[in-house]
Amino acid sequence: MALVKPFKAVRPKKGLEDKIAALPYDVYSSMEAREVVADKPDSFLNIDRPETMFEVGHDMYAKEVYLKAAERFNEMISDGRFVQEDSDCFYIYELIMDGRSQTGIVGCSSVDDYNNSVIKKHENTRADKELDRINHVDALSAQTGPIFLAYRADEKLSALVNSIKGGAPLYDFTSEDGITHRAWVISDEADIKLISERFEAVGDVYIADGHHRCASAAKVCIKRREENPGYTGDEEFNSFLSVLFPDEELMIMDYNRVLKDLNGMSAEEVISKLSELGEVTENMDEDKHPKKKGVVSFFIDDKWYTLAFKDELMLDDPVEGLDVSVLQNNVLKPLFGIDDPKTDKRIDFVGGIRGIKELEKRVNTDCKIAFAMYPTDISELFSVADAGLLMPPKSTWFEPKLRSGLFIHKF
Repeated sequence: MALVKPFKAVRPKKGLEDKIAALPYDVYSSMEAREVVADKPDSFLNIDRPETMFEVGHDMYAKEVYLKAAERFNEMISDGRFVQEDSDCFYIYELIMDGRSQTGIVGCSSVDDYNNSVIKKHENTRADKELDRINHVDALSAQTGPIFLAYRADEKLSALVNSIKGGAPLYDFTSEDGITHRAWVISDEADIKLISERFEAVGDVYIADGHHRCASAAKVCIKRREENPGYTGDEEFNSFLSVLFPDEELMIMDYNRVLKDLNGMSAEEVISKLSELGEVTENMDEDKHPKKKGVVSFFIDDKWYTLAFKDELMLDDPVEGLDVSVLQNNVLKPLFGIDDPKTDKRIDFVGGIRGIKELEKRVNTDCKIAFAMYPTDISELFSVADAGLLMPPKSTWFEPKLRSGLFIHKF
């Protein structure tokens, strides 16, 4: 039974949404973030990456950096660039990429649900990355980046969402990357009640993207509870900002691998070794992506090949049966000596949004071989999380990315 509740969102003043909304903080390096905000004083990235308001080289994790983020946030509220809803509401957030739409419900999910595994994860988190967002959320007393959650589609929720989308949107703009963003407010008490009840009936929900933001929200909640021993559980810090999407609308893209050396082998030796694991053929298709599970494409010595793994290598296990696991366990570790892809400097990861050309570019510049993966399916993600297991690093790449700054949960 998942607890999802409405809230009084802090959101951009009508007309400023396209100037304020920003991609998530963690898709940029510090220098990239500086370049983005250089001529965009309203961009939420100034708040999400507050080191951009200091000179280059300033400690991005210093206390004054987070305090500067809070100062800018409160300034934008005070001068009217942000407004806050008068009553608790849910919101609908639709993103359209390349003509394909996905629509989620914006609300606040329960920290206790996260701690009790009603909200299920499929990735580990790193303490250093958690600490950054803990300090950021704590300084602002607000969650600024929504957690991307998924649930098994529910007919009544879908019907309500489609009905509300028939009305005029609150926001409707297209960002610089060509993604259209639309939002609607749900303030009707009967609709709010239905949404809460349906999520209770849906049961488990899953973190699709945003594991570090979710873990950080939970730890800020624990901190606030310790600071307020008389807390009731109804305080806003007991929940976190989320957008919940039905599984049938989500798209997971490939998350590909590039290696910086061939572990002492020649290209011919690599192809020969890979041929022992399955059928290797030269890939003459215009689209070099693998077409089904159990198949990987690889680029070496200026040619594309396809490897179809032997059936016995495709294990009936939620984690070991993932294509990324099959590649790691049968190729990357035994052939290339990549024991831990999280720490080995010889491997890098390329999100599917960058395309096949990026893999070719990397091999022609700083790498020797690229592996293009078949995307992990949302049902595989659910199976891993349901089993209480964790995916290998860089198993899923979700597009389009939710914007920060459109909906903020203040507590």
